[in-house]
Order: sequence, then C-alpha cells, then structure tokens
Amino acid sequence: MTTVAATPQTTALARGPAIKRWLRLAGRYPLGTFGFFCIGFIIVVALAAPVLAPYSPTQVGTGLPLDGPSADHWLGTDQLGRDLFSRLIYGSRVSIIVGFIAVSVAAGIGVPVGLIAGYAGGWADALLMRVVDAVIAFPALILALAIVATFGTGIQVVMAAIGVALMPQYARIVRAQVLSVKGSDYVLAAKAVGAPGLRVVIRHIAPNVWAPVLVVATLGLANAVVAEASLSFLGIGVKPPQPTWGNMLLDGFGQMQRRPAMSVAPGVAIFVLVLSFNFIGDTLRDALDPRLRGLR
Repeated sequence: MTTVAATPQTTALARGPAIKRWLRLAGRYPLGTFGFFCIGFIIVVALAAPVLAPYSPTQVGTGLPLDGPSADHWLGTDQLGRDLFSRLIYGSRVSIIVGFIAVSVAAGIGVPVGLIAGYAGGWADALLMRVVDAVIAFPALILALAIVATFGTGIQVVMAAIGVALMPQYARIVRAQVLSVKGSDYVLAAKAVGAPGLRVVIRHIAPNVWAPVLVVATLGLANAVVAEASLSFLGIGVKPPQPTWGNMLLDGFGQMQRRPAMSVAPGVAIFVLVLSFNFIGDTLRDALDPRLRGLR
C-alpha cells in the first residue's frame, strides 16, 4: 500500500478553502463575527489580567483618591485610590465566569426538566411545568435578588441564583421541541423495536433540541451578565473588595458629576459584552434555523 506524504503545497491548498469558508461566513454574518471577536478579546483580557493590570485591583492608595486619568492611572482612581483600569480588567473575570456558570446551571436544570416533561407527558408533565410556571411568575431579577437575600451574598450564591432564575426558558423550549419530534416516524420506529425510553430520548430526541438550546444559552449569557451587574449595583451581589463591573457602577454613582469615568467605563464594558452575546445569539439563530438561513 502506497502512502502519499503531505507536501506544503497540498497543506496550503487544504488550508485555502477553509480560510475562504471562514471569510464567506464572516461576510454573511458580520455582526456575529464582530461579537465573536469582542467576546474573544474580553476573554483574553480576563485570562491575562495579572499581566495586563498595572496594579492589584484591591490595592488602596495607588494614587490620590478620585484622581483623574494620567500616565500612571489610565482611567484614574476611585474613592480609595484604587486604580480603575486594573479593577475594570479584573471585573471582566467576574462577568465571564458568572455568565457561563449561571447559564450552565440554568441549562443543567432546565434541559432535563424539559426532556422529562415533554417525553413522559401526563402527570409528570403537569407537575414539572407547574413548578416552572411558579418560577416564571417571579421576574428573573426579583427572584435572583430574593435568593441572594435569603442565602447570602457571594459569587457562588449569585451564580446559582441567576441560574435558577433563568432555568424556565430552557425547560419550556426543550419541552416544546420534544413535543414536536416525539411523534416523528424515527422515534416511533425506535419505540416499536423495543428501544428503552432513555435511549430514545438520548439518541433520537435530544439531538433535535441542542440547536435552540445553544441559541437560548448564548442570549442567556447576556441576561446573566446584566443580572450580576444589577445585583452588585444594588449591593447584594459579589462582595467587595472583589471588583465587578456592577459594584464599580455603584462606586461611581455618586461621582457622576466629578468623575464620570468611574461609571462610564464599566457601563461601556457591560454594553459591549451584552451586545456581543446578543449578536452571536442572533447569528446562531439565523445559521441553525433552516427557515431563516435561506433569507440571507
């Protein structure tokens, strides 16, 4: 048997079509591409925070209190003389971590609930959906606020609270997808040959729910970032002195006239991160939905 070694020319030819496909996708979904690069940039900044930040985010007295932007402090300092640029960089870590963990909690609870309710039907569907309806009865932020107020502040409690508050949308969309496919011929055929219910759900039903769940999860990341910032702004989120964009907004709230950068910088960061997640979510919705794919 003769093997042909890959040459630089063949490798370049294989790489060429891949690059063209990526460029074509980037041109087809420019907003999604912009969001992807913004999210990637923020993640890199969060990971490289110890290298990029000139000061410790909790170090007091790095400069004069409420000092303006300078060569030593690009965004100035807060009331305690802490460097705002360093706090902004480290705050990105909290937003990214809370966003992804909270969405994982929401999907980890909501997806199984939706699968069981949609496939089992009957009393199980009625019971699980009434629980979901009870959670939906509370606005997500109010429910998260109540959970944090009950169990105490801290990043772990905040992530769990936001995850529980966002859970119902995953349960409902998964249940709807299961109901739409469980009567399909391939599902009925699997049942006819004696396949166990768990195997039918995992092999034949679950693959049909991942696309909408992925879209909802991406949009849920934006909701989680806003929820965390809101809780921290209210003073019941992540405990100081750990920097978050929400408690930076709180610190700058009373200094809007004198030092607007204290609120503008974290506000712009939240805006860019949330907008980027929304762009990616809209792009995934268009790319994964065959009914919308042909409209572009």
